[in-house]
Amino acid sequence: MHVDQGIILNVMGLTKTFSGVKALDNVQLTVRKGEVHALMGENGAGKSTFMKLLIGLLTPDSGEIILDGEPLQTSNVNDVLKKGISMIHQEILAVPELTVAQTIFLGRETNPGLFRWLDDRKLTQQAGALLDQMGVSIPPTAKMKHLSVAERQMVEIAKALSNDAKVIIMDEPTSALADNEVATLFRLIRELKEKGVAIIYISHKMDEIFAIADTITVLRDGQYIVTKPVSELDQRTLITLMVGREIDTLFPVNNSPKGAEVLSVKDLSRTGKFSNINFAVQAGEVLGIAGLMGAGRTEIARAIFGMDPISSGGIFLNGNAVTIKSPHDAIRQGIGYVSEDRKAFGFIPRLSVKHNITLSSVSTHVKRGFIQARREAETAQAMIADLRIKAASPDQQVTYLSGGNQQKVIIGKVLLSKPALIMLDEPTRGIDIGAKAEIYKLINQLTADGIAVILISSELPEILGLSDRILVLSQGKQTAMLAQADATQETIMQYAMHPY
Repeated sequence: MHVDQGIILNVMGLTKTFSGVKALDNVQLTVRKGEVHALMGENGAGKSTFMKLLIGLLTPDSGEIILDGEPLQTSNVNDVLKKGISMIHQEILAVPELTVAQTIFLGRETNPGLFRWLDDRKLTQQAGALLDQMGVSIPPTAKMKHLSVAERQMVEIAKALSNDAKVIIMDEPTSALADNEVATLFRLIRELKEKGVAIIYISHKMDEIFAIADTITVLRDGQYIVTKPVSELDQRTLITLMVGREIDTLFPVNNSPKGAEVLSVKDLSRTGKFSNINFAVQAGEVLGIAGLMGAGRTEIARAIFGMDPISSGGIFLNGNAVTIKSPHDAIRQGIGYVSEDRKAFGFIPRLSVKHNITLSSVSTHVKRGFIQARREAETAQAMIADLRIKAASPDQQVTYLSGGNQQKVIIGKVLLSKPALIMLDEPTRGIDIGAKAEIYKLINQLTADGIAVILISSELPEILGLSDRILVLSQGKQTAMLAQADATQETIMQYAMHPY
C-alpha cells in the first residue's frame, strides 16, 4: 500500500527545441506519491532532455511543471534540489580526491562554529550511518578514486537518499551493479515508497522494470506515446511501443564453428583480487564471465590486457606463453578490450568519431612521418558503415553520440587492431533495447569471423543468451564452468554466492 495516492509531480505540455529541432514536443507525465514510475524509450527518445528540464539544467520553451501542488518555475539546480527533486545520474562525475563522506554531502557541509571549519568527523559519522542503513560496506573515509564503478554508483544513491527528496530520479541506477547490489537498491526503493517518496526510474533492463515499477510512460522521438500500469504490459508490447516496430529474437543463435584455442590462462592470480584462475577460449566461441561485484571479473580482464600486473600464473596465446605488461603489448599480441567504463578508457570525448576509430591503429595510416588523412578517413568511413554507426558525419565529436553508437565506435577502434580475441566488459551498459540488439548481432558476427570473445556482464539474461560456456566467479575464485545447456540464472547465482 502506498502512503498517499495523491499526485506529487504533474508535467503538462513540456516542449524544448535545440537549433530548430524539437527534442521534446508536448510531453506529459503524472507521478504519484509512493509510486515507482518508469520512463522508457530508446536513446534519442527525449528522456535525458526531459530529466534536465525537471532538475533545472535546462529551461523549457513551453509547458508547466507542478511539484506538490506548486508551479516549479526555477531553472536553478540547487533551488530544484531544495524544493524536493533529486537525481542519480547515469554517468558518475565524482571528484577523485574527495572521500565518500565528502562526496555524499558535497555542497551541503555545515558547521555553526566561529571559523566554520569543515567537520570531517561529523560528515564521516553521518555518511557511515547512511551507508549502514543502506546495507553497503563502503568505508566513508575511502577516496572516490579508489572505488569501483559499482561502488561509486552506490555512493551516488546514498547522496540522493541524504537529500530527503520528494521525487528521486534514477537514471540507469543499476548499470554497474551486480545482482546483490540490485537487491539492496530495490529494498531501499520499497522503503522509500512506504515513506511516500516517488521514484522516476529510467532503465533499459526490462526485467528490472517489471520487477520494481508500478507505472510506465513511454517516449519516442521526443513525443509522449502512452502511460500504462505495469500490469497491463508485457516485454514484447513495451518494446514495440518504444521502438515503433517489433524486434525479433533478441539473442541471435551462435552457430559459428569453434576453432583452435586462442587464449588460455593457468593459475592466474593477482594478490587481493583473484587467485588460481584457469580457463581457455576458442576461436568463434563466446566465453561468459559472471559473478557479483568484487568477484574479480573486470580485474581478470584488466590483468590479461596488461592494465594491472599479475602476481603469478601464466597467459598463453595459441599455446605459447606470453608476457603482457601493458595494453600496447596486449594489442600487439592480438588482444582487444572494451572497458566497462567507456568514458574513462574507451574514447576521447572531444575527438571526432573518425579519430577515435583510428586511434589504436593510427600507425597504419602514417607515411614518411605524416598521417595520410584521406586513407584514415576512408578506413573510418568503412568501419562506420560496417557497424552502422549513426553520426552526423565522421567529424562529429563522439561525446554527442548515443551510448549505443559510442560503444560501436569503441568496438570499431578495437577491430581495426585486428584482434584474435576481444574482451567485452559490460558492452551494453546504459544503452537501449534497440542498440542492445545491434550489439548482440555484432558479437555474433565477431564469432562468425573466427574471433574469440570473452563477455563480462552483470545481466544474467545477456550471459545466458550469448555465451557458449560460462565461467562463474565468487570473491576472486572460480566456482564453476558451465555449458550453456546446463546454465540457468538460479545455477549461476548459486555458484556466484558460493562462500569463501
